[in-house]
Amino acid sequence: MNYWLLKTEPNDYSYADLVTAGSDVWDGVRNHQAQSNLRKMTVGDLAFIYHTGKEKAIIGVADVIAAAFPDPTNVSYQAVKLRAQYRLPQPVTLKEIKALPQFAHWALVRQARLSVMPVTPAHWHEVINLATPTDSQ
Repeated sequence: MNYWLLKTEPNDYSYADLVTAGSDVWDGVRNHQAQSNLRKMTVGDLAFIYHTGKEKAIIGVADVIAAAFPDPTNVSYQAVKLRAQYRLPQPVTLKEIKALPQFAHWALVRQARLSVMPVTPAHWHEVINLATPTDSQ
């Protein structure tokens, strides 16, 4: 299993929209590096859904239920199909991520415009930990 991060503008398509749909096609990706990453996705891979714009935060988790196929909006490109899994207990903001040295080389920090990127297992687990509030009592 691989881990990914997919960016979306929440005014266009939010994690809540994916939850409402249950599953949906992740299409409209045009950047060549992002396209290459889409083609590497396999069924069962997990993906963080990241809201761009004012939020700039990882919001939820989805899984890949159909590997790359021709993008219905333009068959010259690829798309995948995702299924909503769960909303993170609390969003993990880009500001939080940038503040931690272990994320310094992650594409989310280094390549701000890349809309589909791999996530290392270590980064995946660190984000999950950041999203999970600890009980300090």
